[in-house]
Amino acid sequence: MKICVYAIAKNESKFAARWAASMAEADEIYVLDTGSGDDTMEILQKKGVHTIQRIIEPWRFDAARNASLELVPEDADICVCTDLDEVFEPGWRALLEKAWKAGETTRAAYRYTWNFEADGSEGHVFYLDKIHARHGYAWTHPVHEVLSWQGEGQEKRITVEGMQLNHHADPEKSREQYLPLLELSVREAPEDDRNVHYLGREYLFRGRWDDCIATLKRHLSLPSAAWRDERCASMRFIARAYAAKGDDAAAEEWGWRAIAEAPHLREPYMDLAWLLYQKKDWEGVIYLTGRALRITDRARNYITENTAWGSRPYDLRSLAFYYTGQYQQALEAAKEAARLSPNDERLKENIRKMKETSA
Repeated sequence: MKICVYAIAKNESKFAARWAASMAEADEIYVLDTGSGDDTMEILQKKGVHTIQRIIEPWRFDAARNASLELVPEDADICVCTDLDEVFEPGWRALLEKAWKAGETTRAAYRYTWNFEADGSEGHVFYLDKIHARHGYAWTHPVHEVLSWQGEGQEKRITVEGMQLNHHADPEKSREQYLPLLELSVREAPEDDRNVHYLGREYLFRGRWDDCIATLKRHLSLPSAAWRDERCASMRFIARAYAAKGDDAAAEEWGWRAIAEAPHLREPYMDLAWLLYQKKDWEGVIYLTGRALRITDRARNYITENTAWGSRPYDLRSLAFYYTGQYQQALEAAKEAARLSPNDERLKENIRKMKETSA
């Protein structure tokens, strides 16, 4: 089975050697350099990576991805698309070969850690699916590009259990190109609900509250916007935008709507719990964190947020119990929060104070 890795790169010299070593389990590695001014290409070439430089103008991620895919030989069985700031954990090839069914499988998903916390623990985790058959696929959309099936019949997906890709983002890398490319993406495909959702989320990140609200409400109005998890996320982001504008009533309304849309997710309960915590609605916090903690199955998609699955549910719950005079419950919840975040000094101090109060 011939497995090829392909990627795009620009000024990635700090990551190039590490990435190439991680991808070395593949038969061949191909990189399209889109205009590096450093020694990225030289480092990769010394590691045996096939490289070519080509300027993509105007810049689009889908055009660059497709150009890099063209570098992969026609006789490749499996194509693995990664970025140079990503690293596979060793043994990934054997896991992939074991799960892949020749002549049947067309695409594979695997566990992906998008970021890490300051203490080295995992942050945002979900499943990615950028491994695919050599033929039948093309990348679409200028940014947040999607691997689209264009072959005959139906694509056949698998999940490779145990396969792990870790993302170590460069904090110095600019996101400035994302917004104009997202706006372009929506202009090109105005009825594509995914693009509209991503654009609204980008407006939220940039503090453009009114644009965020209007765009995400449009997302919810689209007939194709049927995925409840993503609809819930749009509602949560609308709530955050209203809260940022100081409209707590609207924020709470949209918080409850998000829960009703996807009651199987922890995230909407915790978003609303955070809002009520800020309003010192302690009974509400106790109720919402309790409901959140009943949910033990974490979604495998990008909607999941680490704050809902770390110490925060127990942290907010402990404080709400404390301020309602339920000191023993407060202490128990605080201990669980500290167990999940053992390096958080504030949580340790909370435990000390709660022990004194309950003594």
